[in-house]
Amino acid sequence: MALVETIGILVLIGVIVAWSLRLIQQYETAIVFRLGKMHRTLQPGLNFIIPIIDRSVKVDMRVLTIDIPRQQAITKDNVPVSINGVVYFRVTDASKAIINVQDYVYAISQYAQTALRDVVGQMTLDEVLAERQKIGEQILAIVEKESTQWGLDITAIKMQDIELPEDMKRIMSRQATAEREKRANITKSEGDKLAARNLSDAAKIMAETHGAMQLRTLQTIDGLGPTPSNTVMLVPVELFTGIQQFLNGKTKK
Repeated sequence: MALVETIGILVLIGVIVAWSLRLIQQYETAIVFRLGKMHRTLQPGLNFIIPIIDRSVKVDMRVLTIDIPRQQAITKDNVPVSINGVVYFRVTDASKAIINVQDYVYAISQYAQTALRDVVGQMTLDEVLAERQKIGEQILAIVEKESTQWGLDITAIKMQDIELPEDMKRIMSRQATAEREKRANITKSEGDKLAARNLSDAAKIMAETHGAMQLRTLQTIDGLGPTPSNTVMLVPVELFTGIQQFLNGKTKK
């Protein structure tokens, strides 16, 4: 009988000891509440608490990542867009994170969603598409004002996907095509203008240089090659010059 009692006592002591042990990992902190009031903070390692009287709550102190669910927002120029993002944050004050807010992960998620809609509503569609980083920074500034009271540090907020309605995608595609065609036409016209200027300069040089026209004519003939189907008629340039002078003289009379 005494042996049974001894075993029972040992088992009870073991249960009490096991109940009072708290193993805290290196990346964790635990808050101890004694009779409902915050008593102390447990550091990483093996810790002891008083069973029944004390209650501990562990807090992960690593950088945490939560998604901002896809949100439907209306831009400043009344275009509906669908955006999602991601929030990086960590707990800096475990006591505030447990005492000041019921669920800090859920609170940050909801606050970021509201801030996202507010920020997008103040920007045009072009700004939303071009300024993803700016959107994240503005949401970060809004969320940080409240998160400091919860013992949280917001590391970064990044936008991921921005989806547009199908009709808006088609309009933007046509606009991009028209812009590319516009640039191509401008480039072609500039090339034609440069080519015309070069031809004009070449004509002036050939007119001022004796024999340049004959040399150019010989180069053209040589470039035709010895093909039997090619028939070449050579007309002296002086003939055209004489005809032009004759016509000019006749016109003056």
